[in-house]
Amino acid sequence: MTAITARPARRRVSPRKRTTGILLGVASVVVFLFSVFPVYWMVNTSLQPNNEIRGSVPNFVPQHLTTANYETVIFDPGRAPFLPALGNSLMVTLSTVVIALVFAFLASLAVTRYRFKSRKTFIFAILIIQMIPAEAMIVSTYRVLDGWGLLNTIAGLTLVYVATVLPFTIWTLRGFVNGVPVELEESAMIDGCSRTGAFWRITFPLLAPGLVATGVFGFIQAWNEFLLALVVNSRPEMMTLPVWLRTFQQVTGTTNWAAIMAGSTLMAIPVIVFFLIVQGRMTSGLVSGAVKG
Repeated sequence: MTAITARPARRRVSPRKRTTGILLGVASVVVFLFSVFPVYWMVNTSLQPNNEIRGSVPNFVPQHLTTANYETVIFDPGRAPFLPALGNSLMVTLSTVVIALVFAFLASLAVTRYRFKSRKTFIFAILIIQMIPAEAMIVSTYRVLDGWGLLNTIAGLTLVYVATVLPFTIWTLRGFVNGVPVELEESAMIDGCSRTGAFWRITFPLLAPGLVATGVFGFIQAWNEFLLALVVNSRPEMMTLPVWLRTFQQVTGTTNWAAIMAGSTLMAIPVIVFFLIVQGRMTSGLVSGAVKG
């Protein structure tokens, strides 16, 4: 006698829920298109000659595809070179992210895991410092770096960026550390782990997504910062990419908008590559930290 297995009944979706799902899908597509269009327009403009850009009718697709704008950006001898500016931005940004994460990680652990005098004062001071715009301290920052001999140096600009990024980084990591129960470390210590071993085996994998997310914020902020870099590193050989991009703007002449868009596209590539790299690590950190084998 053959056993008959009953198939599970399909859940019927009400027309109202189906309509709501369709509307939400359409809204998501519209938001995505609005978000992607500026990036597409930047790349599209960078591949067009200047005479097409200045025309009365916008070209959503390049009529005469050209890479001359990228050649102008990278190889034009009459302007500040691109590769040194790229190297300066990479050194300053990566140094800022690493140093800020190290100090913010230690500070967030101290504030969250330990109770000490003036702890609340320290947390309150972090909030107050975040409210002060960096532009309000340009003069004092310039004079301090001038006194230390750090103007027009990678170390000086990195120091300024670390001081700018650190308060928000500490505050963000504090929330991630506070979200990891201390009982997990205590359970691991009962099973035979030392405090250090319990931290690295249990707590740190759970904090990895927070470190990555905070690192992405620090990277973007340091990579795109313009005003402090303009004041602190004013020499052409010490320019970062945002300051270098400014050299394409002409006050009395014609601005080369096609070259500006080509330079902006090149500036966006390292950020996209960095995010694609850490996105996978963020996902793996969430998965490995959520499951105890």
